[in-house]
Amino acid sequence: MKICPKCNQQYDDDNLNFCLSDGEMLMETQDADATPTVYMDAPRVTNQNWEPQPDPMVQQQNPQDQQIFQQPFSAPQNYPKVVSQDKTLPTVSLVLGILSLVLMCCYLGVPLGAGAAITGFIGMSRVNSDPSTFGGKELAIIGMVLGGISFVLSILLIIGGVLSSIFD
Repeated sequence: MKICPKCNQQYDDDNLNFCLSDGEMLMETQDADATPTVYMDAPRVTNQNWEPQPDPMVQQQNPQDQQIFQQPFSAPQNYPKVVSQDKTLPTVSLVLGILSLVLMCCYLGVPLGAGAAITGFIGMSRVNSDPSTFGGKELAIIGMVLGGISFVLSILLIIGGVLSSIFD
């Protein structure tokens, strides 16, 4: 049985959750036939000097193992710390080098090629100065080569276009 706390209307249907009169959430009521909850007293202490004995079937752990189990979430001390290397500039150099070759026909080979060569050079110098922190030397070399090729070819394309317009 459920009852509305606002209008005190009782409903026998247990599937209803809201009052049909005012929309208030229905509360469960105790049936008269239900057995009441019985609260028991705390158990009395019979032997105050009793201590639990270890189970002979369970093997005793040595203190070293016990120390490990007391700190289950600590990292093992003998593994090296994994640090990822920063490869941002070499990746930028590679992307600029590829874009400079693709967009060479739109005369974007000069600025993108120069950008690829510069970022590749900076990235490679960082790798050479601190190889534990920075990585991607191969990416920087490829980006510099692609950027240099597209830079030179774009300059030749521009010079050829200027010369062809002069001699026509």
